[in-house]
Amino acid sequence: MSNTFSKPRSKLLALALAVALGGTMLSGAVTPAWAQQMTDVGTPRAETLIVDMLNARVGNPENMNMYQQGVTINHGYHQMAGALLYDIDTAKGMQIPDLAAEMPVPNADFTVFTVALRQGLTWSDGQPFSADDVLFTDQMIRNTPALAYSSAYAAQIASITKVDANTVEITTTKPTPRLSIVLGSVIYGNPFHIVPKHIWEKEDPATFSNFPPVTISAYKYKDHDPNGTWFLWEKREDWQNSDVGQMIGEPAAKYVLFRSYGTEERRVLAMAANDVDILTDISPESLDILRNQNPKVHAWFNEFPYANLDDPCERGIHFNTSKAPYDDAKTRWALALAINAEQASIATFSGMMRASPLAIPPTTVLMDTYHQPMAQWLAEFTMEDGYKPFDPDYAVRLGERLRSEGIEGIPEDPDALRELLGVGWWKHDPAQATKLLTEAGFTNNGGQWLKPDGTPFTINILAPADFEVQSQRLAFAVANEWTQFGIPAQVQQMQAGAFFTAENTGDYEVGSYWGTSCAITPDLFVRMEGWHKDYVRDNGVPASSNQGRYVDDELSALIDTLRTIPADDPQIVPLGTDILKELVKGLPVIEMFGTSKFVPVNETYWTNYPAADNYYEGPWWWWSNFKFIAAQLKP
Repeated sequence: MSNTFSKPRSKLLALALAVALGGTMLSGAVTPAWAQQMTDVGTPRAETLIVDMLNARVGNPENMNMYQQGVTINHGYHQMAGALLYDIDTAKGMQIPDLAAEMPVPNADFTVFTVALRQGLTWSDGQPFSADDVLFTDQMIRNTPALAYSSAYAAQIASITKVDANTVEITTTKPTPRLSIVLGSVIYGNPFHIVPKHIWEKEDPATFSNFPPVTISAYKYKDHDPNGTWFLWEKREDWQNSDVGQMIGEPAAKYVLFRSYGTEERRVLAMAANDVDILTDISPESLDILRNQNPKVHAWFNEFPYANLDDPCERGIHFNTSKAPYDDAKTRWALALAINAEQASIATFSGMMRASPLAIPPTTVLMDTYHQPMAQWLAEFTMEDGYKPFDPDYAVRLGERLRSEGIEGIPEDPDALRELLGVGWWKHDPAQATKLLTEAGFTNNGGQWLKPDGTPFTINILAPADFEVQSQRLAFAVANEWTQFGIPAQVQQMQAGAFFTAENTGDYEVGSYWGTSCAITPDLFVRMEGWHKDYVRDNGVPASSNQGRYVDDELSALIDTLRTIPADDPQIVPLGTDILKELVKGLPVIEMFGTSKFVPVNETYWTNYPAADNYYEGPWWWWSNFKFIAAQLKP
């Protein structure tokens, strides 16, 4: 792999790492810290699993109230200490009961459900988990309007009543065939977090910091850095009384340390020196360097494309469609056609991404179900003026370019290229982009675009800082494309709390986001349902879904139908196809690429990580189901 990525950025990164390592990076392998006995937080290294924090440094480390705006729990609470009613087994492609003992049992019209709870569970302070905790959480959410989740929850769940200590009955406001999805995880997690009644009933949930947290899974809070760079979780002595204990058994790691090393160079350096076991996101050139420096490091695949391409959320440029000029589809389409996607792919991840023109990721399953069957419709799709924007040869050109640069493993067959790199994307057509902007009232003054009101058209793209590297880099790549087109664009990098708060409250115009562009099965209910106009809120008011404030009556009507049918209904794929067509027409998001997850692991201290050749789960270290993966790692 040493010659795979020969981009200038790779050389600069190699040089930066070489300086950090005192010159060893370019001349030979780093000397591994084989003899390390203790971590720098005082735990035995051989008993500590060290995980890179997805959202980097936490700005408010002593607030773990998952219901408050701007609070992140990706530093271990979400993955190791909390639990949901239902979680996901992505290898089997099915939900599993977690705090629930079994999947919900519905009545005939899917409005009343009996939910049996797992017995024998206790909170980390020794108090038993019971139906009273579920009832309290229900009342807390619906009776606290200050919580962003409150209105969305009450719109779906009419009531929860207690049958006995280990059983509840849930009544929905309308037929809800997918209750386990509404209240459980399919992608990443779910906002319905059951809290311990005996703790939260004494507090105001709108202001309670939930610190230190009382936990329900196999790990409990141990310590943290006041600056928010690390959080330490310790295996409970009574781990048998947790979901993981009952479902998997005893986890081998006594401690799990989530920490942020800062920049990508520092994170790669840490894994090269065996100071971290799992990284959440790095670039392909960093993986190239890292594998050469530490033979114990491996990615999902051991050869091209190295990354896992089946992440259920794709990357693109999102708009707040309630704000001019992004409230006009012509403006959004003009900005799409001003982008050279081939160049953006090279600039972002050296071309190692699969393009997607649809509002769902190009995973293997969804490519077979939607992208490839819709390729003919995309090729025939015509805009109001008769223009056909789709380019079916994107993958063919990119493949030729990658082969010309010496990258091995790139197929020559056009169909194989489209399977690897995507069915196609939108044309790079500045002339058509110019036409659309002119029709929308823009004018061009010597190469600089002016908005309809005569002021300069400039764009500020919000992007992650020191996390989610693909979205971060994509923002810069797109900014460069728009600037060349005559629309000066800049990137504003933000820490996680501020970044997602801006999205939820509508305090943005353009952002390199991804949350609504997710799917994992042919049933597109998860996340796609969130495009309904019911979720639209005024700017300044947090929105639990549809953060782009997009209103499309026809789209909402299709979603209304989707809400009423079960996941195995024959209408699912035809209905999903119609929804995707509607999102192409209005283009509230410029969808661009599936997520290529370069999430390497280090087998110096731990082994049995999931991988392409050990596929018992996907590499979702930042999801709520990571605790089930961690419990299967071996010293």
